[in-house]
Amino acid sequence: MRIERHPLLSPSLGTQRELLSFHFGEAGRGQKVYLQASLHADELPGMLVLHHLKHLLAQAEVRGEVLGEVVIVPVANPIGLAQTVMHDQFGRFDLNSGENFNRRYPDFFAAIADGIATKLGADAEANKRVIRTAMVDVVAHQPVLTELDSLRRTLLRLAVDADVALDLHCDNEALLHIYTEAPYLEQATPMYRYLGAETVLLARGSGAASFDEALSGVWWQLAERFGPQYPIPLACLTATVELRGKTDVGHESALRDAANLYAFLQHRGVLAGAVPAIPEACCEPTPLAGSETLRAPCAGVIAYLKRLGEHIQAGEVVAEIIDPMTDKVTEVKATVEGRLFARANRRYATRGLDLGKVAGKVAFRTGNLLGA
Repeated sequence: MRIERHPLLSPSLGTQRELLSFHFGEAGRGQKVYLQASLHADELPGMLVLHHLKHLLAQAEVRGEVLGEVVIVPVANPIGLAQTVMHDQFGRFDLNSGENFNRRYPDFFAAIADGIATKLGADAEANKRVIRTAMVDVVAHQPVLTELDSLRRTLLRLAVDADVALDLHCDNEALLHIYTEAPYLEQATPMYRYLGAETVLLARGSGAASFDEALSGVWWQLAERFGPQYPIPLACLTATVELRGKTDVGHESALRDAANLYAFLQHRGVLAGAVPAIPEACCEPTPLAGSETLRAPCAGVIAYLKRLGEHIQAGEVVAEIIDPMTDKVTEVKATVEGRLFARANRRYATRGLDLGKVAGKVAFRTGNLLGA
């Protein structure tokens, strides 16, 4: 295992943060897999999972079983990790700029499509090298004015040439669920089955400019523009892996998730050893545009009537909002049929609070599908 330290741009006099990456195997040999945790810094399950995966990979390296390169960043956001006020953590948004830590990653397709047009040919592998070289150049020339800019660029430098990039997050209270891009479904299927995902949400670009889609989207967009004359592979499988809820941090689940990720890396041929059989799927993928976010229409105490994992019919009451001063009870109903896969982890709602998410089978939304 090799450890690299990446200093971030100092935001103020006398301060300096850094990012640590852990490298297993040999760069340039076989496939490259990149895994990071807690880009939203208050989403902690992935940190513990990667803690255990690091130990599994270190043992595999001693046995000579790392056939490619694996890069792990267990703490992907030291900026957000330090945003703590009276022990409450604020890890989703940068308090300096108000920006979401998982937004505003570059549009590689727009940046490179015109420039590589004359460099493509009939060889898909050669085209992949041309595209990756262009992407690396985009990252190298990203303007860096703030500490957040330097964090984004550092993460991209580590991941831009990966064949697989998994971004480990969690929701408030949730089933294990996964966001990935529809063109990669064939590659993603073993991954979500090994992990035991109970909801899989697909999109052809969510419109959020998130870390994972910046890396994967460019490939299918270029393939649509230049194929079939110039073959372009889907060369970077990415996913946002939501490891249940914020309090689901424990050794039992983390060890299981680490073992499942290890099995997926064996399946991909990055690690040697007997490849475990791919488990049966726990769900059928559904469109991200078919998921409904239930929001509080008023303030009050939240009483959930439906549990995580329940199948919800359109029109069913998922929660009630209760005003204990007037005794008014406001019902919050789903308008789509599907599985309730996430809920809020608080029990007092202000108007507009996200209360839950239902994965429906029929797409009905457009625009930014992930929101802020």
